[in-house]
Amino acid sequence: MKTVKSVPPSELFIPPGYLNIMGYVDESEVNGPGCRAVVWVQGCLRECPGCFNPESWSFKPNQLIAVADLAEQILQNPRNQGVTFSGGEPFWQAEALTQLAKLVKAKGFNVMSFTGFTLAELKSPDAPPHAQDLLAELDILIDGPYTESLAIHSPNSLVSSRNQRVHVFNQELQDQLTWASDQVEIHILKDGRRIITGFQGHMNLDD
Repeated sequence: MKTVKSVPPSELFIPPGYLNIMGYVDESEVNGPGCRAVVWVQGCLRECPGCFNPESWSFKPNQLIAVADLAEQILQNPRNQGVTFSGGEPFWQAEALTQLAKLVKAKGFNVMSFTGFTLAELKSPDAPPHAQDLLAELDILIDGPYTESLAIHSPNSLVSSRNQRVHVFNQELQDQLTWASDQVEIHILKDGRRIITGFQGHMNLDD
C-alpha cells in the first residue's frame, strides 16, 4: 500500500481567509443531495492510479479566493441548497473550509465533503490541521481513497470504489441519498468554457 505523506509541501501556504481552488460550479445535482454548489480544492498528496482529477494534485496556487467572497457566490444562487467540497483533498484546507461551512450553514445550507482519508484517520492525532473542526460542520462525508481495482460503475452507487463509505451525520438527509457516481453534468461558463462533472466524481475543465 502506498504511504501518504503526512505533511503537505510548502506550496500549500495560502493567505489566511483564502482558499486555493481548482474549480467551482453552481446547481449541481450529481455531487450530493439536491441542488448544490461544488468547490474543487487544489492540492492532493495521494496521486492515486486512475485519479479523475490529476490536475488537482499540485499545491501551487491556482485560483485564490477569499472565503467570504466564495460564500457570497454560493449563497446568491437561489437554487443552491447545499455545498460539496471535493478536490484535490479538502482536508488539507480544513481551516478555511470550516469557515466557509459555517457561513453557508448559518443560512440553512447543508455541507458535504469527499476525502481520500478515512474517518478514523481524520479523527486521529495525525490528521491534517483543523480536520476535526471541519468534520464537526459536515452533514455528509464520503471517505476513502479511490481504488481503481475496486471501481464501481453503477447508476445506484453513491461512491466510485467499493472501499469508500458514506457517513451521514445529519439524519434529515438520510432519505436524500439519491445521486449516483456515474452520472454526468455539463456546465457552460460565461466565458464559454465547459465543466464536465459527476462521472465518478470527475471534474474536467474543457477550453
